[in-house]
Amino acid sequence: MQISIAWRRTARVFLPFAAGYYLSYLFRTINALIADHLSSDTGLGTADLGLLTSVHFLIFAVAQIPIGILLDRFGPRRVQSTLLLLAAMGAGLFAVSTGFLSLLIARAMIGLGVAASLAAGLKSIVLWFPRERVALLNGYMIMLGSLGAVTATAPVEHLLAWMGWRQLFEILAAATGATAILIYVVVPERGIVPSTASSPITLSSVFADRRFWRIAPLSATCIGSAWFLQGLWASPWLSDVEGLDRANLVRQLFLISIGLCGGAWLFGTTVHHIKRREIGAETILAMVAVLFIAAELALILRVPLPSILPWSIVAIVGTATVVSFAVIADYFPLEFAGRANGALNVLHFGWAFLAQYATGLILEQWFTIDGHRPIIAYQVAFGLNVAVQVVALVWFALPWIRCSASWMRPFLPANISDAAEPVGLYESSVVLIPADDDGEW
Repeated sequence: MQISIAWRRTARVFLPFAAGYYLSYLFRTINALIADHLSSDTGLGTADLGLLTSVHFLIFAVAQIPIGILLDRFGPRRVQSTLLLLAAMGAGLFAVSTGFLSLLIARAMIGLGVAASLAAGLKSIVLWFPRERVALLNGYMIMLGSLGAVTATAPVEHLLAWMGWRQLFEILAAATGATAILIYVVVPERGIVPSTASSPITLSSVFADRRFWRIAPLSATCIGSAWFLQGLWASPWLSDVEGLDRANLVRQLFLISIGLCGGAWLFGTTVHHIKRREIGAETILAMVAVLFIAAELALILRVPLPSILPWSIVAIVGTATVVSFAVIADYFPLEFAGRANGALNVLHFGWAFLAQYATGLILEQWFTIDGHRPIIAYQVAFGLNVAVQVVALVWFALPWIRCSASWMRPFLPANISDAAEPVGLYESSVVLIPADDDGEW
């Protein structure tokens, strides 16, 4: 009986929202493959192409907070189905657009239309599935959604061989509209249980929480960077720096996207098991950030490794939202998951927008040689991004660094020990961890 209920919930709740997130990921990453077609057909420059792609992230960022409030108030079924209809109209407009302005408006409509896809899927998991399985199912949700990135490589390339990018977006418009109808018809409603917390959690309390601002910069600069690097600039890098032809470039992007799907499953499974062993997800987030920075440095410094290795790590980090949302889930009540996740997503997508557009502007400072930009252009653009991530990592690790310093005090000379004592250590680094499910701290 329990197995039958679980499969019914999977079919009626999990899979429809996974389909919506699949389309969201496909729209997010498809510009990397059709960039050359867009440039040749519409005359877009590098900066224009960067803005056209990054406006997707800008709209995502602006929409996250109101979407989080709507999800908590009206539920994921109605919010997601309504917004996906808007995405379908945006895809249709994109298919018939000929100028930069209409393409930009269409891309913004698509971005707003799919802006709730991940948050709605995660909210549905929180509402319909046991709490101890949330992190694991989040990983599966992102893994299935990441298949959109896989589709936006070799499969789309084969489609483009016998149809134009305009016809492709017409198909995507129809598929998105059908998914919106599916979610509205198939997904059941679920009542929202009022909070039993002694003091209500509001959006202001989320942004006022010190723990939130400790992880948010690191999560945003790493995950947001992974999104825009894999979603757009991986393709020019592989062409300009690695010298790959079109066939090998598409093959490389396909393999990188496969790794991305595996990363989502890996993160979800890892968080599921470490939480059962009472190990904090913050530790995993720090390890992911260190690995990501190392992969970027391997690309920038041209470490003699197959480029697919660091680029696969870059793509995989894009699925580390599983880890970040697991940390957020420990901070706030589940009935406010939409608002808390939305607040974090504002920074994810906001950074992706700023860094992606800035990368295009930086690259345009160098002239092309035989249609390719020099490696120094990419090294400067990517290097500035890494510098910000290092600062965010140090900020995230400050409580651990201070605690380590306090542990070292007995081994230091008296004069050094006294001088090294951090001011306000214990007030600034306290992290509250729920002791039980009843909300006691």
